[in-house]
Amino acid sequence: MGPKEVTEDTYLIGGSDISDSRDCSVYLLNLGELVLIDTGAGPSANKIIQNIEKLGFDPERISTVILTHCHIDHVGGAQEFRKRFGSRIVMHEIDAEAVERGDSRMTAAYWYGVNFAPLAVDVRLTKEEEKLTVSDQEIVCLHTPGHTPGSISAYLDRGGKRILFGQDIHGPFLAEFGANMSHWQKSMEKLLALKADILCEGHFGVYQPNEKVTEYIERYVEEYGE
Repeated sequence: MGPKEVTEDTYLIGGSDISDSRDCSVYLLNLGELVLIDTGAGPSANKIIQNIEKLGFDPERISTVILTHCHIDHVGGAQEFRKRFGSRIVMHEIDAEAVERGDSRMTAAYWYGVNFAPLAVDVRLTKEEEKLTVSDQEIVCLHTPGHTPGSISAYLDRGGKRILFGQDIHGPFLAEFGANMSHWQKSMEKLLALKADILCEGHFGVYQPNEKVTEYIERYVEEYGE
């Protein structure tokens, strides 16, 4: 399976059946500049770069990498994108601490058999909601703890659709990684209130239209609800 278009200017370029079995879903936004949402576990960075090129884009234009949380299947390739293309790294300050330490336990790198060197984070998000502007496009980053304390979700309105990147909505929820189900339930309420047209999820693909987005999130709320 190769890279594919999700909707105008949004592409799925990595994942367990696209780049490496250890990878989360990796998304590309073409906003004039290019933006990555997560980067996979690391060993597949060259494959992901090739997939960007297959779509006709120049990876030198990757200005921004948004990391949704600190787990290795999401952050492992970020170092390569910074080194090769000078991309700025964006994530929430809470999860940034583990990434900047190169913490093999909190990033779960030891689970995946991947070495993870300390990675400096350029933009540390600190608020419940923060906006990034790339070219003339606004990307909203929401603090959505639950899976990890510093998990974020990002969304943008483009081409008449609201596109939500809600990685690892499904969990897992492990105490050793700081999971908190009460926080997660509040985060899911935030995401449902967005009424997104498209959900780009972290491991289980893309859901659209809004009815399917809502159904997907509510299924987990019902399963894990108190």
